Amino acid sequence: MGVFTVTKLSEGPVRPSAATPSETLPLAWVDRYPTHRGLVESAHIYRNVADMLAPAPAPPAAEREAGGGNATDAAAALLQAPKEEVRNSSNKSPAAVVRGALADALVHYYPFAGRIVEDVPGRPAVLCSAEGVYFVEAAASCTLADVNFLERPLLLAKEQLVPCPAPELWPVEPHNCLAMIQVTTFTCGGFVVGLRTNHAVADGTGAAQFLNAVGDLARGLPEPRVKPVWAPDRFPDPDIKPGPLPELPALALEYMAFDFPAAYLGKLKSQYAASTGGKICSAFDIVIAKLWQCRTRAIGAAPGTDVRLCFFASARHVLKLEPGYYGNAIFPVKVFGAGGGVAGSSVIELVGTVRDAKRRMAEECLRWAEMTFNYESVYVSDWSKLGFNDVDYGYGTPVSAGPLVNCDLIASVIVMRAPAPLAGTRLLASCVTKEHADDFARRMWEDLV
Repeated sequence: MGVFTVTKLSEGPVRPSAATPSETLPLAWVDRYPTHRGLVESAHIYRNVADMLAPAPAPPAAEREAGGGNATDAAAALLQAPKEEVRNSSNKSPAAVVRGALADALVHYYPFAGRIVEDVPGRPAVLCSAEGVYFVEAAASCTLADVNFLERPLLLAKEQLVPCPAPELWPVEPHNCLAMIQVTTFTCGGFVVGLRTNHAVADGTGAAQFLNAVGDLARGLPEPRVKPVWAPDRFPDPDIKPGPLPELPALALEYMAFDFPAAYLGKLKSQYAASTGGKICSAFDIVIAKLWQCRTRAIGAAPGTDVRLCFFASARHVLKLEPGYYGNAIFPVKVFGAGGGVAGSSVIELVGTVRDAKRRMAEECLRWAEMTFNYESVYVSDWSKLGFNDVDYGYGTPVSAGPLVNCDLIASVIVMRAPAPLAGTRLLASCVTKEHADDFARRMWEDLV
């Protein structure tokens, strides 16, 4: 394995390309929730046609046993995928294209160029100061194929892919920044957009909406297709105020990746429809039902133990928010069960349990204060429909877009689209300790291969 480097060619703030309002904007109570004061890091991978000339990497022999075999399969498939038409006619580099479009997008999404401040002690707000988004242009010494298209385990350090400005260059506390972007070009012509966005100002859908606006302007549209909406007043403060976050010990959780083929998902959708008189379910319902079943069995939860599945769902339709609202509108949906009941249920039965919980969302979407953190609970985030996979800067859509970090404080899972050209759903899991990892992986792989 070679040692690859990433060189930062330029870095500094990108400010709005035109004058923007100078004001302090309040945040909704859900934006101010303690868990949202932090940066979410993600990588968005764009392939160049030259990648097809590189040989497919050989899968490590032990990778399937570790639960991540399909990740390398996906990287190999990328090298054999049909060529995409490159639609950006500019001679500028991808970094220059994104930088210019970012400056224009910040005129519309000007809060992203501001900072988190406290308008009253203890209450965060957004100061619209036009200070800008920290931007880095970088170059890698390798092709995307050399680093396995950033499949796990990463062959480049996370810190090489996202902005991590030194205090003397950017004297702003990271958790007070609203966005940072790095564009890293690879020798094959492909590039990676490394993104850090502050959860206090945008959930996943909102961050993807902002990035799509940058893409719209990069492709030459006169303005973003979706007009931004700032409406914190749509969220009345709840009766139950959140307390301080609990002290959570770091867990030694094993990272695993599983790809659910479209054929498998279609088969289980048909089985669910047949067992319920024609009702429908989603790929997300299926993969988290199987996750919950397999994990409960693998950790050996006692029959009477309360095991919980918690996933975060958009409440935009419940709250009737305007199109373009980009603040936080996700709320936890909690599914409860006894260890014995969950372990003894079929995937189809658990899909029904998940869908029942979804239907209760309208009544329960304000109950953030009732979160429970323990090893018997697993938390799921759905990245598959946020919109990151649709961002096009004129070079086509990304082959993959997803988070860069794993959480070692709670058992957590990310659901995302399988990397192109694969069809299906990918599940990234950091939800079991080493003693349960082999059994969990074996159960998850059953019926998938």
